[in-house]
Amino acid sequence: MAKTVSIRMDEENYAFLHKLARDEKGDLSKAVREVVYKGRVMLAIDKYKKGEVSLGKAAELAGLPVGRMITLLAEYGVPSNLEAEDYLKGLENLRKAW
Repeated sequence: MAKTVSIRMDEENYAFLHKLARDEKGDLSKAVREVVYKGRVMLAIDKYKKGEVSLGKAAELAGLPVGRMITLLAEYGVPSNLEAEDYLKGLENLRKAW
């Protein structure tokens, strides 16, 4: 269920969002949602890149499935933080599941 949020922002950011909405032929709410979504993704990528979060946590921060997060990290040229042990553990979990 969608929630309504009221925020204060400076005129420069408001003008940016208003222009973005106009350029995208959408409304201000849609522009804000898009910026928040992309901000979540970039925050997740940045934290993963710095080693502050795991792949799973990065995906959770971005609101994406792990597979999509892996693809985005590759698109942004972010190397994997996974160690060989992580892959082996994943394989073992896969064997148990099958």
